[in-house]
Amino acid sequence: MTNALIVIDVQNDFCPGGALAVAGGDEIVGEINALMLSSEVVVLTQDWHPKGHSSFASSHKGKVPFDEIEMPYGRQTLWPDHCIQGTKGAKIHKGLLTEPADMILRKGFRPRIDSYSAFFENDRTTPTGLDGYLRTRGVSSLTLVGLALDFCVNYSAQDAAKLGFDVAVLQSACRAIDLNGSLDAARAAMGAAGVKLKD
Repeated sequence: MTNALIVIDVQNDFCPGGALAVAGGDEIVGEINALMLSSEVVVLTQDWHPKGHSSFASSHKGKVPFDEIEMPYGRQTLWPDHCIQGTKGAKIHKGLLTEPADMILRKGFRPRIDSYSAFFENDRTTPTGLDGYLRTRGVSSLTLVGLALDFCVNYSAQDAAKLGFDVAVLQSACRAIDLNGSLDAARAAMGAAGVKLKD
């Protein structure tokens, strides 16, 4: 059984000082680096939004960050402008190793749809291509780490489980936003999907 380490969105904008900072987001870098060095397959994901992305509150008149709106694909939380293509905020955290990565997957680059999951856009049907890549590498189990536990890690883990992978989330190498109870909800949803939550 080949295991892949999926490192979700460890980028400057999600770390302290960033546009959408997750408390303690930079504290997980050392643990993730150690995991990468002992993993068979390593994939990094990178949020990669164009300017004026539809998930930004600034793209909707009268809206502020963390408001919710209805999009053609369902409910969408509106975010501060973050991880804009080519900016410092979109760069992978300087402390995170990139050399061990077999692939860096960019997501959220379609202007009209957000992408939390490493496997599907937020319409839950448009694939990113990660599933096919992992299968061609003979991967059957995944360990997920990164930012944020209650959003991109959560959605990625649930999708991976639905696709038939054996999935574990290593919580010590994640940090959460915890927006209006989103952390407890995410843990419950991952557990219900068959994801193993490890401390």
